[in-house]
Amino acid sequence: MPGSAASKTYGTVAADRRKEMSGLQFVQGLVDGTLPLNTIARTLGYDVTEAENGRVIVTATPNDTHLNPAGTVHGGFAATLLDSCMGLAIWSTLEKGVGQTTLEFKISLVRPITPETGLIRAEGIVLNRGRRVGTAEGRITDGKGRLLAHGTTTCLIFES
Repeated sequence: MPGSAASKTYGTVAADRRKEMSGLQFVQGLVDGTLPLNTIARTLGYDVTEAENGRVIVTATPNDTHLNPAGTVHGGFAATLLDSCMGLAIWSTLEKGVGQTTLEFKISLVRPITPETGLIRAEGIVLNRGRRVGTAEGRITDGKGRLLAHGTTTCLIFES
């Protein structure tokens, strides 16, 4: 069951503590609030709300702090949500003592996001998980299910 926003904390998880958990346990700890979200989540106002093996949901409500000079939400906001949901989807498949990092990602912004868009949902799904490399795709949709942005990532998997 997702933790409430009020129960969330922000920071980092010590490496020795991360090594004691599978990737899925780690990501589910972010969802239920037993582990802190990263501080960029606090800065940008997003939350990790669902996690299962190979699939993670990140949600956010864009506001006027996310705007570019043209008055729409900066593409970096969508990029961060996609990088987070796709990377965490890969992480959710890892064994204890294994970590991952993004090697590269690509996104396409297909509709403008504005504060009026309301709650958006970024879903990351693993496409392939090998011993050293994982790939995932992500989609950001609005409350009506319309596609706002999508992307793919390649992550390096390593002993942590």
